[in-house]
Amino acid sequence: MTLIRPRLTDFHEVLVAQSDLDFAIPFLDEDIPLHVDPFLLWKSPSQQDQALHTAVTNSFNHLNYLLGRDRRGEAREILVAASECAEVGLGHSRKRRGSRIGAAKADEILSLFGAIEDYSKSGFSHFEEIQLYVHGISKDRVSDICCSFLKSFLMDYTTEVCRELGIPLAHVAVPATYDYRKNRFVEDQTAWLPVNPETSSPILVVPKRWLRFNPWINFDEYYRDYCPFDDVFQPDETRDPVRVLRYNRDHYGLVRDYIAAKERTQADCRNDPLFRQIPVSSAKGKLSTIRGLATGKAEGADRKFESATSQLLASLLYPHLDFAAVQSRTDSGVLIRDLIFYNNRSLDFLEEIHTDYGSRQIVFELKNVAEIDRDHINQLNRYLDSGLGMFGVFVTRHALKTAMFKNTVSLWAGQRRCIIALTDDDVSLMVTLLEGRQRPPVDVLKKKYVEFRRACPS
Repeated sequence: MTLIRPRLTDFHEVLVAQSDLDFAIPFLDEDIPLHVDPFLLWKSPSQQDQALHTAVTNSFNHLNYLLGRDRRGEAREILVAASECAEVGLGHSRKRRGSRIGAAKADEILSLFGAIEDYSKSGFSHFEEIQLYVHGISKDRVSDICCSFLKSFLMDYTTEVCRELGIPLAHVAVPATYDYRKNRFVEDQTAWLPVNPETSSPILVVPKRWLRFNPWINFDEYYRDYCPFDDVFQPDETRDPVRVLRYNRDHYGLVRDYIAAKERTQADCRNDPLFRQIPVSSAKGKLSTIRGLATGKAEGADRKFESATSQLLASLLYPHLDFAAVQSRTDSGVLIRDLIFYNNRSLDFLEEIHTDYGSRQIVFELKNVAEIDRDHINQLNRYLDSGLGMFGVFVTRHALKTAMFKNTVSLWAGQRRCIIALTDDDVSLMVTLLEGRQRPPVDVLKKKYVEFRRACPS
């Protein structure tokens, strides 16, 4: 069975919607484009989260303790080890692999304890402040450092939630686990964890409540909204962000005021959802765009149709179908755009599609054509042969002509394959249901499926 952007749950046929889980479902072959934000732990009402934030902060500030006892090499080694946590699969890597910082970058971070008196005396209250002084320290690195210090907790959390869901576990070694009693990373930790089926490397899951696209404290916002450019640069001087980082070292008060402002507005700091539905007004706008397009490729109508339809259906079908990917493929020299959704079996007919047609994922083929013909049906039918299951959906402008509908019924009768079509009118009805909030828009897909099955021979 072929899976597009396989997730841990789908690979093990634990078909549950992301919206029903407390953790972010990891992909097996790429990162989730979100990051752990330590500030969310700091502001959390949960005593557990607050205690974990304290543990992370104390672990980072222990580096200053080591520096004060001429143990710079040990401090550097700890910081380098903490700078990458591949097991959580967060960030922007396409291969779930990153790299650690080098010794020189670690020394640059460690130098902050000596360069800024407040850090030397009291340490950091938010270690992510290092972004405001050191070039190349971004949200990915902040997230990895936080996860590395929390790895022991994440191991226990992952084991617990995976056992509850029935996800298979293996007894594996976990590299670079921080030992709070020894105040260093150790290599002899083992745990029962899910593993990547190709690499056998351990996988850790992370609570959704900790995740943001950008940390609450971040250099980009500081540079844009708080930096006193007139003090840092001459009027005709190029605004080099690295110059701002150096300036901050000599003007700690600016950073302190920025951090105080972020703490005052902490109520606005919330975790980011893994998927955000577009509002009803935007859905109506996308529908209007689709309705106004001519069929065919003239003036880029096909690309506009694909773009609007992709964004619209991803929202309309959520949370019953989690969006997986927009995928391009070619068939006999024709470029075809597909939408791939994870089938979470959250409704009876989705369970039927999984059981009867083997569709762990559902493919929607986008066709901005005046009418679906036999070649289109054959193209989609061949694609279903590639291992996506025997259920496919055309998203097109008009209903199938009688002859083409009979063609799809014949496919079902002869090969038990199901191909249905969503039209402009169907998508319009889905938007209406989204606005009314009384029934889920996915009911339109169910309606089309039921109508198709009624037309099939018993």
